[in-house]
Amino acid sequence: MTTTIGTLGGKSGLGAAPGSLAALADRWIYVVTALGFILIVLTGFIPDSVGKVAAVQAGQRPPFPLVLHLHAVLMGSFLLLLLAQTTLVALDRRDLHRRLGLAATVLGPALVVVGVMLVPVGYHSLQHAMQAAVGPAQAKLAGRLGELDNILLFQLRIAVLFPLFLVVGLRARATDPDLHKRMMIMAPAMALPAGINRIEWLPTTLPHSPLSTDLYLLLALSPLLVWDLVRHRRIQKAYLVALAAGLPLSVALYALWDSASWHAIARRILGA
Repeated sequence: MTTTIGTLGGKSGLGAAPGSLAALADRWIYVVTALGFILIVLTGFIPDSVGKVAAVQAGQRPPFPLVLHLHAVLMGSFLLLLLAQTTLVALDRRDLHRRLGLAATVLGPALVVVGVMLVPVGYHSLQHAMQAAVGPAQAKLAGRLGELDNILLFQLRIAVLFPLFLVVGLRARATDPDLHKRMMIMAPAMALPAGINRIEWLPTTLPHSPLSTDLYLLLALSPLLVWDLVRHRRIQKAYLVALAAGLPLSVALYALWDSASWHAIARRILGA
């Protein structure tokens, strides 16, 4: 997550005077967006994790697998890295930003590998619990298993878009800093549905439709999207790249969601 040209800290592409409100927003809008991502993840995962830990302690569910702990550490580290990197550029500490950015080349691939490993582990854990349950409890777990088939569509989209956006962003760090900084925001944003879907008090269209999740994802990105439109009066290249890559996957997600054919495919993929 390195930037070699002062697009966030000095004058913007529209020539904002240093110290002006526009220049200040150019510096800090990325920090605000990164903080929003972290808030979403904490709001979703803390209550969910507390409830699951209590269930483990009560013997109502098996202990968390090691890969789940590893994924949590890696994702948390990546989000903290994003916050640190955006803050360093906002403070005009590009020297530290460049050195710290090397961590993204390690954390990113590790997240992809561990994320792929985690999907079948969680699915099989629920499947075993369902098989051991009886009566209404078994029916409830069977319904949850069907929901995980659909969640796999989100996970597959993340598995494609997160590394793709990360690679595009890292490759652009020296040649196209505007593309770089936005793609480095877009990459972790693709994983936000995992946190969004755990915020129980949010109005939702789940499990019938993924629409609410995608709308909340757009809302999480809206500070940066709106600022770019107001400030630059044009659609940035990064958003066109994201649209070109994400639209076909999203069309497939909506077409397959909760269909009988997808449930069959998902269980073959997961070895159920």
